Amino acid sequence: MSGPEMIAAVVFFGGMFTVLRPVASAVAKRIAGEHRQAGIDPAERDEILNDLQAVRQEVAELAERVDFTERLLARQQQDALPKPGS
Repeated sequence: MSGPEMIAAVVFFGGMFTVLRPVASAVAKRIAGEHRQAGIDPAERDEILNDLQAVRQEVAELAERVDFTERLLARQQQDALPKPGS
């Protein structure tokens, strides 16, 4: 290997090391789990729980409405049927 080829090889491998080192470091941190936050903020957690409770309440109200509608439709269908012996 001549002088210019040796310099080109050193520059190439040095450049590759310079570029890949931060990438490899980031991958290692991600694998180790260092990029994750320790936990959720308590205020944010309380807000999420309040929203969840509100959604549960709305779902319960909708379930009651569906039950009422089903009973009403069943009664209307039953009234529309011909009576035996008529």
